[in-house]
Amino acid sequence: MGGAKAGVKLNGRHLITYPLEALWRALGPVAVVAKRDSELPPLPGVAVWIEPDQPRHPLAGIVHALRAAEGRHVVVCAADLPLVGEALIRALAAAGRGGARAVVACAGDRLQPTLGCYGPEALESLVSALDQPERRLTDVVAEIEAERLEVADPEDLFNVNAPEDLLQAAAILDRRRLAQPNVKS
Repeated sequence: MGGAKAGVKLNGRHLITYPLEALWRALGPVAVVAKRDSELPPLPGVAVWIEPDQPRHPLAGIVHALRAAEGRHVVVCAADLPLVGEALIRALAAAGRGGARAVVACAGDRLQPTLGCYGPEALESLVSALDQPERRLTDVVAEIEAERLEVADPEDLFNVNAPEDLLQAAAILDRRRLAQPNVKS
């Protein structure tokens, strides 16, 4: 993206505000896990938990969140998933309380491990995997035998990685807005 994804604008809002709103509506107060050097837009009322500088791997944020949660489950959602909705967050949280070490969102064979509910039972295995930062997060999640939660709409897992993805996300958001009853254009 050529810069900090969290602060990139999508339809006039910072990208990170989309998943934060869905998390807040579903679960209440939220926290952002970030590196010390992460460029974040202003996030009033949102706690920011600073994770260790190394390793630079998505798994580090999940491990840090689990440690900070002190034995509670954590629902994680990457900042670049603007189409995630409240209902999906609630479903992940509920599924995570069902006894699985982790529950992650998927659409068919496409696993999205940065959208899931991780339990304290997964912490030890995830910490061990941090010693191998070259490993893909999807492989680590498969190894801990995370359950999969199939999403109803695969677009919910759309992530923004390039400028053209912003255009596609904006088009999907506009289409969804127009499809809602009682919405004036």
